[in-house]
Amino acid sequence: MSYYNRLPLLAKLVLALVLGILLGNVLPESIIKVFVTFSGIFSSFLKFAIPLIIVGFIVPGISQVASNAGRLLGISTLIAYLSTIIAGALAFVVAKTFLPSLLKGSSLQSLENPEDLLLSGYVSLEMPPVFSVTTALVLSFVIGIGISSLKLGSMKNAFDEFGKLIELLLNKFIIPLLPLYILGVFANITVSGEVFKILKIFFLVFVMILVLHFVILVIQYLIGGSVNGKNPFKMMVKILPAYATAIGTQSSAATIPVTLDSTKKMGVTPSIANFTVPLFATIHLSGSTITLTTCATAVYWLQNGGQLPTAAIMLHFILMLGVTMVAAPGVPGGAVMAALGLLQSILGFNEIMLSLMIALYIAQDSFGTACNVSGDAALSSIVDRISKKV
Repeated sequence: MSYYNRLPLLAKLVLALVLGILLGNVLPESIIKVFVTFSGIFSSFLKFAIPLIIVGFIVPGISQVASNAGRLLGISTLIAYLSTIIAGALAFVVAKTFLPSLLKGSSLQSLENPEDLLLSGYVSLEMPPVFSVTTALVLSFVIGIGISSLKLGSMKNAFDEFGKLIELLLNKFIIPLLPLYILGVFANITVSGEVFKILKIFFLVFVMILVLHFVILVIQYLIGGSVNGKNPFKMMVKILPAYATAIGTQSSAATIPVTLDSTKKMGVTPSIANFTVPLFATIHLSGSTITLTTCATAVYWLQNGGQLPTAAIMLHFILMLGVTMVAAPGVPGGAVMAALGLLQSILGFNEIMLSLMIALYIAQDSFGTACNVSGDAALSSIVDRISKKV
């Protein structure tokens, strides 16, 4: 057990996925239903927790960002948001262009009508959320902006502590139990005969995601290099230590020291880098947005028999995703946990689809995080140039 605890989350999820497939092929249905029962109850708890996670992430983030009010802060926040939205829009355009050919003839019946093909647990436990995802988002902004405007220190401290409570819930309960949840889901899907289709289909999607990560970084550094009169590819070479560190840590926050050092070596004014790098580590997630948008588009295609989501639906999703990403905690899988409510409310994803999104996202979380932190340095160089003009 101690060896298992030392494994990174990605290794635990891969192990859970493989075990789910193996057990789904050899165990009798009566045993598999035990795992399915746990997955069902855990899924209900996730639905209950999602609005609380959103409030716990966003209120402290908004109140902290707004409390450092200033022109440079506003510019930095706007640049980070635009970068995230552009990354999501690029991902959807590319997915819309290439997914129909990549996924041609593919479908997953277990996603379309899971109740018809998958086993049910022995018992179920409904846990209705306290309020909806939309209410959580609106409430978070009302409270966050109100705390900042009125300088409500005690209330800010209370929500900061609530955020720590939510982070504790993620670190000590939800994240550790995700492998068992994924095991139960994939054991159930294996029984339906769909699992090998999933693995084949999403290998191609992962390749697309990695290419998109590289493309968005090139775009960010081309802009950063052009406004500063520097070679963008030499700038990219200097950020490689942060990229490699992020792959290992799976956390933008944990990579801040290396990102900060690399950004300064890139030529960004130290005082600007000291301000922007920690800020962008919290609010800029272009790599994560590419992954979520691409995977969500692919899962939507499979659910709807070859029909892609409309541009209006995906624009709504991406715009809200950019907001929800604010202050996603520096833990593996934090971004996808924050996005679950949007996947459910905007794209209509069911339990099986949400569990797939968790597994797919965390399977490449290292590379998404590396893209995030590498982009932070490029955006810092842009802010540095703007600061010299204003």
